[in-house]
Order: sequence, then structure tokens, then C-alpha cells
Amino acid sequence: MIVGVMGTALASPLYPLYQQAWQLSTGAITILYVVYMASALSSLLFLGRISDQRGFIIVLRGGLILVTTGIVFSTLAWDYWSFMLSRIAIGLASSLIVTSASIGLTKLNRSKDLQRAAATSSLLIAFGFGLGPVIGGLIAQWLPYPLRSSYIPSIIMGLMAIYALFIVPNHAPSVSVNAPRKAFWRPSLYIPAGAQRLPFLIGALNAFTAFAMFSLFASLAPSFMNSMVPWHGPAVSGLSIGVILFLSSGFQLLVRQWPLKRNLIIGLSSFFISNILLALNTQHASPWLFISCLLLLALGHGLCLIGGMSIVNRVALPEHRAATTSSYLVIAYFGAIIPILGMGYLADQFSMTTALFSFCFSLSSFSAVLLFFTIRKVKIPHQL
Repeated sequence: MIVGVMGTALASPLYPLYQQAWQLSTGAITILYVVYMASALSSLLFLGRISDQRGFIIVLRGGLILVTTGIVFSTLAWDYWSFMLSRIAIGLASSLIVTSASIGLTKLNRSKDLQRAAATSSLLIAFGFGLGPVIGGLIAQWLPYPLRSSYIPSIIMGLMAIYALFIVPNHAPSVSVNAPRKAFWRPSLYIPAGAQRLPFLIGALNAFTAFAMFSLFASLAPSFMNSMVPWHGPAVSGLSIGVILFLSSGFQLLVRQWPLKRNLIIGLSSFFISNILLALNTQHASPWLFISCLLLLALGHGLCLIGGMSIVNRVALPEHRAATTSSYLVIAYFGAIIPILGMGYLADQFSMTTALFSFCFSLSSFSAVLLFFTIRKVKIPHQL
């Protein structure tokens, strides 16, 4: 899982180098990121159940082959469109790897502790996603040919992982291979009804906010960090992206026993403050303001994700659990698509500062509204 997801976010600190090499606009960079996220969402929707149909080992092999192929194409990319093709392949593979590896960890967990297996999956995913941009940024900062050399570690580890998976025996699929074909590809979505709907939407919109905040850094951090901190280069932006994910997973471990409502309130408050600090730092260019923003963003990211997923786990009926989780993830993924498209458009039409102010104002206002509903308007069921 770690090797598979490493290559997905590896390109984030390299975007300014591509922008300079191919004379790309900020909007073109955001489209690259959005296309990757849309590919991951499509894979989740239409191929999410393939692991149950074919067995998680087979799907994991295919996902690793596809992501390694995508990384090789990224290394060889000669223009914008060839690089976009590689990002589509990596996006499709990322969801296959995450879902199949998560299922595999659950099945191989001898204690049969599903919560522990889920926590392990979350930590491995966060570690892998964070490790990619850190390694890519460090290599791009100090080694020659950064748009080629940055991908070499992921390619080598991908080939090793593929070889190892072909040694591991396959596990029987969860359902009969004779299941109706429509169950193989057709997405299954479900939003709880009645009193459970509003808590579900609050949880899903918390995830929407978390995805939007992280995607701002994953797609455009190198473009706006140059005017905020005295340190520059791919290593700085790569480390900042990695720190968000590493700290987010650490915070999730620390607060997993906290009451759900406390997680949501602190998470949304952290997002509200971090957006204000980020907007202020466009004028003050203070590294301390930026570091404070980064820490609060990581705290909000961790608490909003664990809070949102906890709501889904509690309000989802057993017969609709998979469909409810898919609906939650669809809403979350849109957080990584819609705001980032808006950022790219505003940056091209006006300036990066205007786009960043607009993003921070919108997300801080959205966080404040969600916070109000969480505290005053939404009665979260007692069992939550």
C-alpha cells in the first residue's frame, strides 16, 4: 500500500518545474491535479467492488502495475498532454490499491479487530501519501534532471512490490465470481434518510473541507509559498505536504478516544483559524504564521476526517454501509475538485493572491457555517 500510494502525490512539489519547462498557467496545473482526483473518484465509483469479485491480491497486483506504468510515463513525459495521461493512470490505480490493500489488511488481521485494521490502513495510506512528495521534493532539490530522477525510487520500489505480490498466493474473492456483472461496475450510492441525514451530511462536508484544504497545498503550495517563507524549492513544498499528512495521522491516533462532537468542533475551528492565518500571511510573509497555519491545518485535517468517518460508521445501516461510505467519499472527493478548479480560474484571471484570498475567505466561511450547525442545529444521535 505504501509503495502504491507513494507515486500518487509525488508530483506535487514538481509542478512549478513543469510549469516553467512547458510554460503552463496556474489553471493548467490545477487541471492536472483535478484530472488525477477525478480519475481516482471514477475508479472508486466504478471499480470499487472489483476486489470482492476477483480477490484483493489480483486487484492489488493490477493496481501496482498500473501505477508503476503511470510513474514511468511521468518520467518520460514530453509535454502537458502526455503527463496528463500518466496522471490519469496513476489516479485510476490509486483507488484500486487503497481499496484492495484495505480489504487485504482486514482479511489478514488475525485478531479480527476491524477498527484496528481500519486504523492501520489509514496510517499506511497517510504515510505513503506523505512520503511521496517528501522524497520527490528532496531529490528534485539537489539532484540533476529533477523531472526524471525524482521518480526513480518509486519505480524501483514499485517493481520490487510487483515481484513480491506475484510470489504471494491469491486469496479467494469475497463473493462468487458468478455474481451479476452489473454489480461489478455499477456504483452504489446511498444517503441516510430521516434524522440520520443531517448528521451524515455534516460528516461528509467535514471531509469535503479537509480534502479541499489539503488539495490546496498538494496542487498549488509551491506557487504561493515563495512569497510567504524565506525557504524555496521543491524540498520545502514537498516537506510541507508530507508534514500535513504525517501530523494528521498522528492527531487521529491521539484523539481516537475523544467524543465525536469535540473532534468536529476542534477540527472546524482549526480550519477557520488556519485560513485566516494563511490569508494574513500573503501580506506579512512570516514563516511563523505559515508554520502555525500548517499545524492547524494538519490538526483540522485529522480531526475532521476521523469525525466524519465516525459519523458514517454510526449512521449507516448494515445493508447500506458500503453505499453510504461511497456517498461520503464522493462528497469528500468533490472537495478536492471544485475549490481547486476555482483557484486555478481566479489565479489565471486575476492573480494568485486574489485566488488565495478568495479560497481562504470561502473555506473559513464554510467552516464557520459547519461549526454553527454542528454546535447548535444538529443533534448528533447519542450513540455517536
